[in-house]
Amino acid sequence: MRKECNSLRDLALHFYEKGRRAIVPLFGYSGLRFTGTTIKQNQFNHLVQFRSLSRLYDRFRPDAMFFLMDLSVEASALGLPVRFPLEETPSVEAHLVKSSGDLDKFRGIDILGDGRVIVYLETLKHMRAAFPCPVGAYVIGPLTLSGLLMGANELAIKSILEPDFFEEIMEFSHQVIMRYTQSLRENGAESIMILDPTAVIFGPQQFRHTISRFYREMVGIFDDVEITLHVCGDTFHLLEEMVDSGVAGLSLDSLVDMKEASQIVGESTLLIGNISPVNMLFNSPQEIYDETWDLLEDMRDFPLFILSTGCDLPQDVPLENIDAFFQAGRDWKK
Repeated sequence: MRKECNSLRDLALHFYEKGRRAIVPLFGYSGLRFTGTTIKQNQFNHLVQFRSLSRLYDRFRPDAMFFLMDLSVEASALGLPVRFPLEETPSVEAHLVKSSGDLDKFRGIDILGDGRVIVYLETLKHMRAAFPCPVGAYVIGPLTLSGLLMGANELAIKSILEPDFFEEIMEFSHQVIMRYTQSLRENGAESIMILDPTAVIFGPQQFRHTISRFYREMVGIFDDVEITLHVCGDTFHLLEEMVDSGVAGLSLDSLVDMKEASQIVGESTLLIGNISPVNMLFNSPQEIYDETWDLLEDMRDFPLFILSTGCDLPQDVPLENIDAFFQAGRDWKK
């Protein structure tokens, strides 16, 4: 498919013209079941991660592939204390930035020298060489990285009471992410999804004045790579601002009504989503098939749509539910 499509947008239009839909779930961790490996092994070894993704691709044949979703990569590369359980995703255990001076200890760190960053860059190179479909990567968003540095609640307070410091830490986080994005582009990423879950706590005006410009700058500088945005939770109140940031597409959580969202964003913005990961975990295959079919019907007349999940799937989602998701996607025709 790469010969015809090198972006998710191209992929969506390619399938729409055929009366079908591209199927690109966010489900990298499901591949660990085919290799019998732990989350930690996959996040510290690029050969292990690629093998898991390769087995996953062979099993389901999605129309594009992303590497494992990991919100701690940039934070751990900066030296924040991160907990790495064997079978759970990592988590930042302490927020080390309390004032402007605390940022100085991080300014001289080039995250591209970090071992885990190298794992993801190498995994991406393997994917680009091996998969015949578009390949994508994730980066953390500047608001969420700033929240990991100092705590999300404290960051929200600083945005109001100390706007100069808020601007400083956001700019620092942005430059770290831009450095990582540049290397992802050089190593073969055709699509990069910004993961900025902390953004959901902001209102439209604050989002527009304090966050949008960072996304827009990334879009403008990396104009040969497709930039999409994922913000967890109910982002219905932010849809217009998210579109105005210039990103090519929005990956929406299952809490957002996709049909209503399509009426707000307009037909020039790619929409990705949004079957519930919780339902994928607990519902029956028939229920997953029906939910997927209903979503495809809701989006029948929206050209730039990719069938996906509302967020990353847990690794223990039943394989038969993933089968049902794909089967509905392949059975449906416009």
